[in-house]
Amino acid sequence: MNETAHCRTELVAVVLGLDTAVTKEPQLRVLTTGEGNGLPSGPLQAGQASLQRSLRHWVENLTGFRLGYTEQLYTFADAADDFGNRAVRISYMALARSSPEMSSWQSVYRYFPWEDRRSDMTHASLIPLVSYMKSWMSGNGKRLSRCSVAFGLDGHEWNDELVLDRYELLWEAGLLHEAGVCETTLFEDSLGHAMKHDHRRILATALSRIRAKIRYTPAVFDFLPQHFTLLQLQQAMETLAGRRMHKQNFRRLVQHQSLVEETDLFDPSGQGRPARLYRFCEASSQNCYLAGAKLPLPPLA
Repeated sequence: MNETAHCRTELVAVVLGLDTAVTKEPQLRVLTTGEGNGLPSGPLQAGQASLQRSLRHWVENLTGFRLGYTEQLYTFADAADDFGNRAVRISYMALARSSPEMSSWQSVYRYFPWEDRRSDMTHASLIPLVSYMKSWMSGNGKRLSRCSVAFGLDGHEWNDELVLDRYELLWEAGLLHEAGVCETTLFEDSLGHAMKHDHRRILATALSRIRAKIRYTPAVFDFLPQHFTLLQLQQAMETLAGRRMHKQNFRRLVQHQSLVEETDLFDPSGQGRPARLYRFCEASSQNCYLAGAKLPLPPLA
C-alpha cells in the first residue's frame, strides 16, 4: 500500500517596530494575531513568483503599514504527524517605522523577558534560572559548554545575538510550554508568553538576526523617523540590543563615522533646552560599526 505524505507550506511574517508613544523609552514590538499567541501567517498561494513581494503586499494590506527593510529568515519544518502531514513555514522579517497604532502590538520582551537586560529585575530573575540550568546540565559536558556560552558563564560574556541558542536550551530543559513537558513551575513568571506551533522559535530567530544587524549595519535607522535626537537613537539601540549603552562612547562612534548629520530643527518635547534633531546620512552607511559602546553586564554566576 502506497502512502502519500502531504506538506503544507505557509508564509510567516515577523514584523518588528519601535513604539515611542507609550513610555519614556521606546518599546520593541511585534505584530501578532489572536491574543498574541501567533505571528501573521497564511498559506503560500500558487503562482506567487516572488515570496518577498507577496509577503510585503500581504502584510501591508493586513496592517496598513508600509514596510521598510525585509529579508528572509529561515525555513522551519514541523515533524510529521500521525498521518504523515508536515507544515513547512517560510519566515520573513520586516521592519516598520513607529506609528500611534503600534500600541496594540505585543512587546517582544513579553515572549523573552530574560533577553531585556536593561533592568535589574531581569538580572535578579536570571540568577536562579541559570543556576537551575547548570544543575540540569551537570554531567553533560557538551550541554554545559553550550549553556556557558549562551548565558555568559564561566568566563564567557553575554552575547546579545544568541537569543535562539538560549531559547533552544530552555526548550530542551523542558521549561517552555512549547516543549510539551513542564519540568518545573518555579520560573513560570520569568519564561514569557508561549506561542502556537514554532512561532516563538521563529521570533527568537528574528531577534537574533536584528541584534546581529544593528552591530555592523545601519538597520537601527529603519526603526526611526526621518528626524531624531541622539538620545532617541541611543535608546533605539538599547531597546533592540536589550542592554544599556555608554552615552559618550555611543555618540562618539556615531559622529566619528558620520552616520548622522545635523539639521536646523530641534525637539521641543523634552524638558529644558530643546535637543537638536539629526537625520541619517546614507552615504556613510557602508562603514557602520556600533558594537563598541555597550556597558558591561553584571555576572550571572
